Amino acid sequence: MLFIHATGFHARCWDQTIAHLPHGYHVIAIDLRGHGRSEKRGLISDWTEPARDVIELLSHLRLASAIGAGHSKGGHILVQAAAALPGQFSKLVLIDPVIMSPEVYGSMPAWPQGTEHPVARRRNSWESWEAMYEAFRHRKPYSHWLPKVLEDYCRHGVTPRPDGNGVQLACPPDVEASVYKAATGRDIYALIPAIKVPVTVLRAKQRDPGPRDFTDFSASPTWEKLAAQFAQGRDVFLPHLTHFIPMQDPELVARYVSGE
Repeated sequence: MLFIHATGFHARCWDQTIAHLPHGYHVIAIDLRGHGRSEKRGLISDWTEPARDVIELLSHLRLASAIGAGHSKGGHILVQAAAALPGQFSKLVLIDPVIMSPEVYGSMPAWPQGTEHPVARRRNSWESWEAMYEAFRHRKPYSHWLPKVLEDYCRHGVTPRPDGNGVQLACPPDVEASVYKAATGRDIYALIPAIKVPVTVLRAKQRDPGPRDFTDFSASPTWEKLAAQFAQGRDVFLPHLTHFIPMQDPELVARYVSGE
């Protein structure tokens, strides 16, 4: 199994999902470019960049009939990888993969040049990961998460500060902001016909009609007709959950990934 995390997250955010898997699977969870323990090589200008990293890794690993699972941007990247390397996957599970409707991509303006994304201003240092946990656990969206998942997110999502005083985010705020500012893959629909394996799309509750706030993840940014675009697509609507499905119900995610 291959697990790919969301923007601003890291591989260890999958720990609780993996804990609910049946025994016998070889699980690989990766840190995307600029996240977790991966190298920080500057800002991200396009979502094809981390996808190319994943494709290069998979070409080296030469997986066969693997199960791929990706959350949010991780699902978007998994589609790119599966289209490029079709023989390596037997099934995909896209967990609210932020693949919006073609109409949205056609009308969505590029982020204005020279302007800062608000995520770039997020807090970046704490005395410890425990202090980060205490700061987050009563705030949305983290208050909706299972406490153990939030603990994994905080414990493994920080690194020591260079000056030795406390910890800082393993994914720097400016890197995370660059992901949101980057084009999210306007040609993603051109890749979907190459994917012939079964694809399950898990979607959270739908956003309200009207103008969309693309930084609001209390509901799903995923097109409700996405699953129908795949040759063997299945849509699973989960209106009781937010976009952070693996953080709220890792056991449910494990069931869909394993097929148990």
